[in-house]
Amino acid sequence: MKTDLSKILSVSGKHGLYLYIAQARGGAIAENLEDKKRCVFDSKSRITSLADIAIYTDEGELKLQEVFLALKKELGEAEAPSSKADDATLRELFAKAVPTYDADRFYVSHMRKVVDWYNQLLKFASLDFESEEEQSEEAAQ
Repeated sequence: MKTDLSKILSVSGKHGLYLYIAQARGGAIAENLEDKKRCVFDSKSRITSLADIAIYTDEGELKLQEVFLALKKELGEAEAPSSKADDATLRELFAKAVPTYDADRFYVSHMRKVVDWYNQLLKFASLDFESEEEQSEEAAQ
């Protein structure tokens, strides 16, 4: 099954990723990817779709989906290093996968989030992403 990053959510203050299920009165219903528990997030929750996130590179911004694909190309089917890995390990991984990342604006703390999300998608979803055309077709139905 292909993953639609526009439906995968990160919620500030909550660990893990969530799958958007439906709109609720004054918020959104989402399901934790790991334990499949559903939650209702109110309008005060800081919810971000992974499709809306990009990292800084020397050429501009690179969408998170492209970063995940670059990591997958570098790592194969293996997991990324833990988000608790030392700074040098994470910098080395991103230097290989995304050599043009902007070291002045893409910090190790950001790298930790990206590898954590990558590993969660690898375990609980898929790194085979829907194309924009497939998302458009799905929305039209």
